[in-house]
Amino acid sequence: MLTVDDQALFRGIARDVIDATPGFESVGEAASGEEALEAVARLDPELVLLDVRMPGVDGIEVARRLRATHPRTRLVLISVEDASDLPSATEVPSVPLVRKQDFGPRLLTAIWRDHGT
Repeated sequence: MLTVDDQALFRGIARDVIDATPGFESVGEAASGEEALEAVARLDPELVLLDVRMPGVDGIEVARRLRATHPRTRLVLISVEDASDLPSATEVPSVPLVRKQDFGPRLLTAIWRDHGT
């Protein structure tokens, strides 16, 4: 799993959650959308956790691009905001949006089960 977030603190928390969840492994991190696109091309992760709001290329645009270039990669958008506050998040079909404050092992497992390809 690749974690993409411009905040190092959240990347660390996500890494801890991933490593504590059976069946999941953190394969890398990226601090920007640009880094995310390069990391996916290099690491070919099965799952990418994308922060919605990042400077430069945001998570929604990264999701659009990855859908075109890596259609089998599972994507999850993550934000402190609710989905109803982020109407642009619905522009990328079949990509779930979860709140950062809800992210944990149980949610990670459910995302994998419910949004698999």
